[in-house]
Amino acid sequence: MNLEVLKEKLAETIRNYNTKGWSPATSTNYSFRDLDNNIWVSRSGVDKSEFSANDFITVNFEGTATGDFVGVKPSAETLIHCVLYDLFPSTKVILHSHSVNPVVLSNLVGDSITFQGYEVQKGFAGQSTHESEVQVPVFDNSQDMELLTSQMKNRKDSLSNHAFLIRKHGTYAWGTNLFEAKRHLETLEYLCECELRLRSLK
Repeated sequence: MNLEVLKEKLAETIRNYNTKGWSPATSTNYSFRDLDNNIWVSRSGVDKSEFSANDFITVNFEGTATGDFVGVKPSAETLIHCVLYDLFPSTKVILHSHSVNPVVLSNLVGDSITFQGYEVQKGFAGQSTHESEVQVPVFDNSQDMELLTSQMKNRKDSLSNHAFLIRKHGTYAWGTNLFEAKRHLETLEYLCECELRLRSLK
C-alpha cells in the first residue's frame, strides 16, 4: 500500500472509530511507518470526526517532529509509538482507543487481564484456539512518558499479543499492516466488553 493510500485508509479508520465513541474530545493517537522507515503520527488536538490524510506528521524515534513538520506538536503519547516500533520492528501501524469498556475494566484488574474460552481471542496473531489463556498487560496511567515506556520495555515479553491497556485511559494495538492492527484492536475491544458484562452479572 503506497503512502497516500495508507494515509487515506488510516484516516478513514480513525473517523470510523470516532463514530463508535472511541475518541472523545479529540483524544487518541495513531501512527504508521512508511517504506523509508519514517514514522507518521496523528497531529495533536484534531477532531477525530474530521480527521484527514493531511493530519499526519513525521517524527523521529525520539518523538520529535521532523522534515516539513518541525515545530508542529505531535500527540503527547508519541513516544509510546516510537518505543513500540523499536521493540517490534515488523510493526507498521499502531492504533489507540479511549473506548469505555476497557477503561472501566482496567480499573478492576491487576497488572494484566486474562481471557479464556472466547472464540474471538483467535483474532490475536499467534492464537489458534479458544481453549488457551490469553494475557494482555495493564500499565498504570502516567503523564511521564519516559516512565511508562520504560515499563513497556521491561515487560516486552508480556506484549506478545500485540496489545495492552493503560488503566483508566485506553488501549493500544498494533500490527504488520492496517488490517492486522485493526483486528488486534477490535479483538481486544470485544473481549473487554464481554468480560465486563460477565462481571456485571456476578
